[in-house]
Amino acid sequence: MQQEDLQRLVSTTMPFGKHQGTLLCDLPGNYLNWFAREGFPKSEIGRLLQLMQEIDHNGLSYLLDPLRKR
Repeated sequence: MQQEDLQRLVSTTMPFGKHQGTLLCDLPGNYLNWFAREGFPKSEIGRLLQLMQEIDHNGLSYLLDPLRKR
């Protein structure tokens, strides 16, 4: 994980699905957990979704708050 990855979580929107247009950092935990069960896409967005799921699952979403304010 790089600092740039965290910045991308607060600036990249979901490109497909029922949450299309939602910032990755704002995706609901149950949606992220669904990807964890079913499999993340084999792409950069999949890597970011996996990172966000780990952050959310471990209760660390507050770490993104300072980046949201930039």
